[in-house]
Amino acid sequence: MHQQQPDRLRTWIEQGNVTISQLFFEHYKKCDIQDDEALLILHMLAFIEKGNHFPTPDDLGERSHFSHYSISQHMQRLFQKGYLSITQRYDEKGVLFEAYSFHGLWDRLIDLILSEKTTENDKTQKEQEGDIFKMFEQEFGRFLSPMENETIAMWFDQDQQSPELIRAALKEAVIAQKMSLRYIDRILFEWKKKNVKTIKDVEKQASQFRTVPERTTTTQPQSNKNKVPFYNWLEERE
Repeated sequence: MHQQQPDRLRTWIEQGNVTISQLFFEHYKKCDIQDDEALLILHMLAFIEKGNHFPTPDDLGERSHFSHYSISQHMQRLFQKGYLSITQRYDEKGVLFEAYSFHGLWDRLIDLILSEKTTENDKTQKEQEGDIFKMFEQEFGRFLSPMENETIAMWFDQDQQSPELIRAALKEAVIAQKMSLRYIDRILFEWKKKNVKTIKDVEKQASQFRTVPERTTTTQPQSNKNKVPFYNWLEERE
């Protein structure tokens, strides 16, 4: 009995496997592939793995409960959707032969995954932009006017400002106690001119502007001695 176990295992391994990406099982429904069609695809891939690159409906019917008619119908539907095609190849002896190809299906799955990632990123971006509008309303203590909404939208659409930079510019305005879109717009303008693109760049700019120079004069008022100056972005150009 124990001597038969290795033979059984060897037989199992030697039969090989049907190789197909997990993406197929996760997304074939989204590709409008029916369950019967998915099973037929697996059968066809099993034949291809074994070296039969052009299994006939009779071949497929011998190992499944599909009728000859249903196999033909399913294959026709896969052809129409561009998931299945017939290609010509050459064997090792240079003989031309026909083979089924599922490259169209694999391309569709990849496009679907990339599209979902793009949609997810766009959704995240839109959510961040929505948070910015809410943040401005919270800081202003009121609803934004249509013109203010348009100004913030222009920062995103025309100036290609990131939500994190707009949030940082708003923080600068809060610190400087200059709560106006005009002041924030000037901050974003100056940052763009100075190629400020990240929060680290913002922190570097802010540290430069807020460095308090040492003064040895005794005439300096005591009340202003430890005051941190804020950079006035509007006064720089006015």
